[in-house]
Amino acid sequence: MFIRSTNLVIILCLLAVRALSQPVPLRVRVQDKQTQPVIGATLRLTDPADTTRQLYEITDTLGLATFQGTIKKNYWLTATSVGFKPVRKLVQPGPTVQTIKLETDNITLQGVSVTAAKPLVKQEDDKTIVDPEPIAATSTSAYEIMEKTPGVFLDPDGNVYLSSTTPATIYINGREQKMSASDIASILKSLPPNSISRIEILRTPSARYDASGSGGVVNIVLKKGVNIGLTGSANVGFNQGRFGNQFAGVTINSTKNRRTAYLNLNVTNRNSYEQIQTNRRFAPDSILRQDAYTTYPGQNYYVGYGLGFELSRRWDINVDGRFSWNQANSEATNENMISAFNNAASRGTSAEQLVSDNLNTVDNRSRILSFNQGFTTRFKLDTVGSELTTDVSYNFIGTRGLQDFSTQYMQPQRQTTIGDGSFTNQRHLIAAQADLKYKPIPTLTLETGAKTTVQRFTSDAAYFNLVGQNRLPSQARTNQYNYYENINAVYVQASKPFGSFLLKGGVRLENTNMDGQQYVPADTAFKIRRTDLFPYVFLSRKLVEIAGYELRTYLVYRRSITRPAYEYLNPFAQYVDQYLYQSGNPGLRPQFTENFEANISVEDRPLFAIGRNYTRDIFTSVVYQDPANRSIAYRTYDNLGSNRETYFRLMGVLPPVGRYFFILGTQYNHNDYTGVYEGKPLNFQRGSWSIFTFHSFKIDKRSTATLNAFFRTKGQLQFYELGNFGALNLSVNRKFMRDKLMVTLTANDLLFTNYYQFTLQQGSVSADGLRRNDTRRFGMTVRYNFGLKKREERTNMFNVDTPAQ
Repeated sequence: MFIRSTNLVIILCLLAVRALSQPVPLRVRVQDKQTQPVIGATLRLTDPADTTRQLYEITDTLGLATFQGTIKKNYWLTATSVGFKPVRKLVQPGPTVQTIKLETDNITLQGVSVTAAKPLVKQEDDKTIVDPEPIAATSTSAYEIMEKTPGVFLDPDGNVYLSSTTPATIYINGREQKMSASDIASILKSLPPNSISRIEILRTPSARYDASGSGGVVNIVLKKGVNIGLTGSANVGFNQGRFGNQFAGVTINSTKNRRTAYLNLNVTNRNSYEQIQTNRRFAPDSILRQDAYTTYPGQNYYVGYGLGFELSRRWDINVDGRFSWNQANSEATNENMISAFNNAASRGTSAEQLVSDNLNTVDNRSRILSFNQGFTTRFKLDTVGSELTTDVSYNFIGTRGLQDFSTQYMQPQRQTTIGDGSFTNQRHLIAAQADLKYKPIPTLTLETGAKTTVQRFTSDAAYFNLVGQNRLPSQARTNQYNYYENINAVYVQASKPFGSFLLKGGVRLENTNMDGQQYVPADTAFKIRRTDLFPYVFLSRKLVEIAGYELRTYLVYRRSITRPAYEYLNPFAQYVDQYLYQSGNPGLRPQFTENFEANISVEDRPLFAIGRNYTRDIFTSVVYQDPANRSIAYRTYDNLGSNRETYFRLMGVLPPVGRYFFILGTQYNHNDYTGVYEGKPLNFQRGSWSIFTFHSFKIDKRSTATLNAFFRTKGQLQFYELGNFGALNLSVNRKFMRDKLMVTLTANDLLFTNYYQFTLQQGSVSADGLRRNDTRRFGMTVRYNFGLKKREERTNMFNVDTPAQ
């Protein structure tokens, strides 16, 4: 009897809540000054308590549209239409039809082309959205776009950094790329610059995202066929540094009868160089100097395609894929010299004597095949935003390569060693996930989902030394291993406004299974089984409105994990050169990070943020010297202790003066490490400033000049202390043929300052050096747009319209 009574009370309460929150129609009529209906006007309904909740409708032939809202609740209604000035109005649902009068915009329309301002950087809920369009015209690949994105920093190894010194996790179309930084960099370099629709930066991603992104998440969303009719573009260009890059591509988009399709073709021929100079003191009276110079010639062929079907007003499906064939070669020379110091105490000087001098050469010829196929569905459960989405994808990367290597001994002289090898590896990744977003009432959003990923990696490398006329196996280089990984996750989160506050919270449960098996040169294996819980809390509140601009604050808490990759765990000692080898650490533990951040935005534009990361069991690359031969060092990974990182970001914009405006931002990071290294206490503190800026000057109606730059002081890469470095990039574009043809001239790293000097003071290891790449380049891009667009957007930062003359 008690259970029945309890159930009855619960049902009555739910019915009461449902009755109070029953959706009420909001009818809108859009007219011009002559009270004639405006057909096809776009209406946007925004909840002031949660600006991320937005509904859209299009007016019919009578100028009417209908929304569903909550009774006695205020909404912002924005109406826009071609040839009219936009109108924003505060409305309430009810029986009265809301009438909006649009005024004619005094802009001369050229054909059917209309321009509208679009911000480069804007804040949506807990993520920052970057529009890459103004950067794409000055870039040759998606990798270069990432390098020029404000607030995003890349190191020479391809790692991407956001708020912390921990690399961010890279997603493409919402799918995590489970591969090394160099493999991801190779994929980004194969993507043409105009293939990116937007870049989503999540410094503190919610429970919906994998917990492995302790450094944040960068989601690269590729373009799809979203234009009306048949449109496209063709581009060709080059840039030249010490070596040159050449590229050409074509993009075709089609939308017809609820079907969309796109095709992206691109071919690139590239070459660049990298120079690394290192000085390592391995004894009080001895130093090893190394000078490595490597060139990277290669060709890439890329195909991106997709099909979308709107089966009904509630259900749509999309199929998209990418195919890339990469011929990646490298030619490296590395000179190694060991010198001894003979102290001349009477003169207070020291003389340096050359003890050893040799030259290593390594030539690699690789062929990389990358293939990705995805299938997504979305089913709209109602008209207030509830939906069910699914995503299944398969990713394959296969590499085949040949290597020739040799060591020539000049002092003391001995016979040159020669060898060769071949290597093959394959990576298969299958991911499947389902996400449900449900709104039982308009003010409450519930989200839940599940995801599973299965990854299998195989590697087989065989190397040989040529001794006389005999080709003998090289035990120091040959290896063979398999790796299996399965991660399963479920999450639940909810968001609801409470007055002027918006609260969003959730939790994610992840189960990790890793198996590694090495067969050659020795039989070794490891297994990892663990399950972890990761909470997430997000709080937003409107602070104040100044001159019509809304200031909003956000507070975020998140717990995340960084798992060691297979190469970090494999104990096999891999030969690098006769003075360095590297191996994994099977006892490596995952590191956990807790992040707290507070930030402020103005009209959805990020303004200021301050945060702190607490990381325990931090693992990083470390270098130890061989106690038996101190000229030999080995590189591995170790858990060193904990790190407390404090950071803040500041971003602002100067309103346009005539035809000029600019954006300026800065970020400061301070790290405080506490741990143990080589059995001794390790205490390490370092602060680093990063400054970035973007400038635009409209020369005339068809020409624009842009400048973007960054500068970092006292940077940090793991335990390497970096010197000051930065880059200055310039571009000028001009439109021809009724704006269909655009010619862009670019100059990247104009002052040739995008290189850094480094020092390493780590236990008994003392080293310094320099790393330089082929970054100063001058180039030109020609792009032709074909087809008919009903609306095109002009990108401008912070919605600042640059007045035309």
